[in-house]
Amino acid sequence: MLYYLFDYLHTLNFPGARIFQYTSFRAGMAILMAMFISLFYGKRIIAYLRKEQMGEIVRDLGLKGQIEKAGTPTMGGLIIIVATLVPVLLFARLDNIYIIILLVSTLWLGVIGFLDDYIKVFKKNKEGLKGKFKVLGQVGLGVVVGVMLYASPSVTVKHQIEPQQSSTSSVNEYHPVKFGEEEKTLETTMPFVKGNEFNYADFLFWMDEDGKHFWGAAVFILAVIFIITAVSNGANLTDGIDGLAAGSSAVIMGAISLFVFVSGNIIFADYLNIMFIPRSEEILIFCGAFLGGLIGFLWYNTYPAQVFMGDTGSLTIGGLIAVLAIIVRKELLLPILCGIFFAESLSVMLQVSYFKYTKSKYGEGRRIFLMSPVHHHFQKLGYHESKIVVRAIIIGIILAVISVITLKIR
Repeated sequence: MLYYLFDYLHTLNFPGARIFQYTSFRAGMAILMAMFISLFYGKRIIAYLRKEQMGEIVRDLGLKGQIEKAGTPTMGGLIIIVATLVPVLLFARLDNIYIIILLVSTLWLGVIGFLDDYIKVFKKNKEGLKGKFKVLGQVGLGVVVGVMLYASPSVTVKHQIEPQQSSTSSVNEYHPVKFGEEEKTLETTMPFVKGNEFNYADFLFWMDEDGKHFWGAAVFILAVIFIITAVSNGANLTDGIDGLAAGSSAVIMGAISLFVFVSGNIIFADYLNIMFIPRSEEILIFCGAFLGGLIGFLWYNTYPAQVFMGDTGSLTIGGLIAVLAIIVRKELLLPILCGIFFAESLSVMLQVSYFKYTKSKYGEGRRIFLMSPVHHHFQKLGYHESKIVVRAIIIGIILAVISVITLKIR
């Protein structure tokens, strides 16, 4: 909203109004405002949650210090959502297709998570919203996001037209290139591969071009559904100890913000030889607000936590990370970038599968881990929550750096 106000003032030659034309300035302001909201108004939200007795219902899993957490306010994901939405509404261009998709995703996932927490807290049902309804909501969002990205004429990319280079050119010598016209494509970034691009329609290699164009959209939408559901549930599983989900997500968002910046800046896209995504620079405002909200929330979520994010936060965080990665065409990097989420999900799948297999074969279920998700395994080994979280964040930083350098490793 402020963008449009200052854009109008700029037309009147109002002093200083032009600064709002710069996405870097608006992204910086979004970070600061989101942190301000989550730090100062977050405290009021926590007090309200405590007053309304919206405390966490803790199942006794035999973990040290677990019972003491009973009654800690949950639904703290509302802090992250509010701290993200307010700066975006103030500083971003609301007619941008990517901002519209992200706002829809935030509200959609927030409602699913809120319903889950509401059932747990007020209906005293520890299971919360039934899993099939959660998945149905995530699938529905995947369909909406996939269709919007495929159908919108504003969602395009520009490919480079390589210049002619002499045989004596140095490897480190920079050669400016031109970009072609904007085009609709189902291409995404393929890490560690020469050419660095992959088209979802290539899955349908036996079809003619018309068939690929039509059914390729279906493949893309199915991929979007799977990615959003997987990452959202991965973040949900990671939210098991104080600060783990919020801290890991903040690191991931830092890397995604960098991807957004270089993909939406024609100079850096040129230099790094990556796809230029027109109009995606506006996403940087959303990333700034989201990152600021996560950092501010972490202030209250570090050990010993004063508030838990609940499914209101974890489902939203994971889903938004997935949507952002899909928008900037870096979704195939998510297994690396979201390595902590992936490890948590994998530990649960391995534990359950192995338990069922051994029970059917030997009559008694056996376990790979002392407890899953894997952060509980380390708790059982005697590691303190804070040590597990800090080490997970360090691993997350390493994975984020690896993800970033894949821009040049091909």
